[in-house]
Formats: sequence, C-alpha cells, structure tokens
Amino acid sequence: MTSHDHALGANAFRDPRTARALVRRIRDLADRTGTAALMEVCGTHTVALFRTGVRSLLRDSVNLLSGPGCPVCVTPTEIIDQAVAYALRPDTMVATYGDMMRVPGTESSLEQARAAGGAVRMVYSPTDALALAARNPGAQVIFIGVGFETTAPTAAAAVLRAHNQGIDNFMVLTAHKLIPPVLHALAAMPGLKLDGLICPGHVSAIIGIEPYEQVAAQHGIPCVVTGFEPLDLLQGILMLLEQKHAGRAVAEIQYTRVVRPNGNARARDILYQVFESSDSAWRGVGVLPGSGLAFRHEFAHFDAAARLPLQIPPSAEPPGCRCADVLIAAIQPPQCPLFAKHCTPDNPVGPCMVSSEGSCAAHFKYGEHA
Repeated sequence: MTSHDHALGANAFRDPRTARALVRRIRDLADRTGTAALMEVCGTHTVALFRTGVRSLLRDSVNLLSGPGCPVCVTPTEIIDQAVAYALRPDTMVATYGDMMRVPGTESSLEQARAAGGAVRMVYSPTDALALAARNPGAQVIFIGVGFETTAPTAAAAVLRAHNQGIDNFMVLTAHKLIPPVLHALAAMPGLKLDGLICPGHVSAIIGIEPYEQVAAQHGIPCVVTGFEPLDLLQGILMLLEQKHAGRAVAEIQYTRVVRPNGNARARDILYQVFESSDSAWRGVGVLPGSGLAFRHEFAHFDAAARLPLQIPPSAEPPGCRCADVLIAAIQPPQCPLFAKHCTPDNPVGPCMVSSEGSCAAHFKYGEHA
C-alpha cells in the first residue's frame, strides 16, 4: 500500500459493496463480449490478484495471465553465474537484494556461494551497497542491479554519488530492464492473443502513460495502469472490458492517485544521466532491442562487466524447469512437471518459485494447489 493509500485509509479501496457492484458489471460485460484474456506485467499485481481474491472471483469471466513482470524471474542465468563468479574472487564483495540470493545459477546460487566462503552481502538498496564500499576500501564491491524503471534510477543515483564522492571501488553489474519493449514483444508474439494489458503502477509512476499509448496504437490492445488494492484491480479490469466492448484500444490511468501522465521526469533524468538503453536478454523472451540499460561512456568506470571481465562457462537452465514458458503465459505454473513436487518455495528449482513476486510462488501460495 502506498503512502497515498494510507492517507485515504485502506477501507476506501476495499469496500465490499463497491466491489460487488464492480464484479457484477465485469460479469455483465463478459457475458456480452466473451471471456477476455488480460495480462498483468507486474509481479506485485500477480500477487495482489491472488491475495485479494479478485482472480478467483472473476475466473469465469476473465482469463488473467501473468507476464514477465517479476524482475528476478526475467534475469537470465548468465547474470547469476557472473555474480557467483565475482563473489568467489579474492578481495571482491557482491551486494544484492535478498530475493536474488536463492535464484539458482548453472552450478550455484549466491546463497551457496556465500556458504562456500564467497563474500555476499544482502542489501536493501544501492545506497546500502555504496556504504559497504565506503567502509571496505580494500575490496571491490559489486551491486547486482536488477529491476525495472522503478529501481533503476536509485542505482543511477548511487553511481552519481560514488562519482561525486570519489568512491571508485563501487561497481554495478547491470541487469536492469525496461518495460515498454517487452510489451511490444508480447503483443507481437505468435499464439498469444491479448485483449488487454494491466499495466504496472510503480513503473508507470516513473515512465508515465506515453509508452502504453504507443502499444495501444500499434497493436490495438487496450492498456490500463492499475493500482494494487481490490477496488483498483476490479476497476482497472472493468476499464479494459469497457474498451473491448466499445471496440477501442487506448491507454488509460486507473491509478490516478499515484501515476501522472508524464510520470517522474526527475527520476528519468537521473536514470539517463548514467545509463542508456541497450539490447538485453530476458528469460523466456530472448534478446530484445533497447530493453535494457548500459552505462554511458563517462560512467564506464562503474561497469563491473567492463572493469572486471570474466570468463565463465556457458550458462544453462535448470533441467526440467519451465519458468521461461511461465513468463510468457505459454503455460500456467501448475502445468510445469516440477511444480509443487520437485520445485517449492523451500526448495526452488527456478526463479519463478524463488521470488515472492514470481508466478509459481503466487500459484503455490494462493492458487488451487494451496
């Protein structure tokens, strides 16, 4: 819940009477237009749709699909393998978010590397990693930069601070991703028919609505930026069905208390002062042009991959794991043969079961299996 939601009170977004009215309207439209296939591209939305009961309430009216909206899940195995290799180097420390610790690499996770004597530290922000570098001038501190437009500006801000303070033992292994290119890729993917996109609230607070207007115009897919409370989700879904019923495809904002049409220009300025768009590999989707972030030339000193190049064996996916198919909604998590048998949150095989925002973890905790 955001600070705006706290100010208004949680009950303002959970009123049962309003929820029932929205559900009736959604079901009525679905009866007239047919079941709509709607995809959320935000891991927080994936969990919220399960946790609030919206997914089960609408199962007969709306086909809700989970897309590549979990930043940990879309990070390719190669990044994990690189991070593990760095952690096992002498005089090197790897700083990472907690949900990256248990993601399996080809041979090891960061958690296993730490158990083997590697220097791995869990942090809550890039600023924490920068502070770690300042306290350990004899070590090379590498922050694993994962996440979308929401978190990438904080990594850029940490780099700017390191630059200004002369902290030259701080680096970033960047695996940041940009959401708009993957939306275009999904819209053009053969066999994936979408009637609407539930667009991410937090990312949209940074990038605004213009990128979704391009998706809607080019692919004829309605887009609605939606919040995370029950009434947010229901209203956002209703707005998408209303567009489908009217034969329209535009970008709209349901989450108006947080998202502005132009987003956060200051955050974008910080982001693109340090980084520039680049081609990037997504688990399940492949390499997408302009979908990642690379260091600008003037900040290349902070690029771990360029400054400390590695030679590692080719990366490989965990045997039997179908996380890549889950991320593009080719299958639902229970259709993976490992789901809930060999792959559980306590013993994850793939990243979709590791992250709290992963589709497999959400299905395991809240789905019919649970």
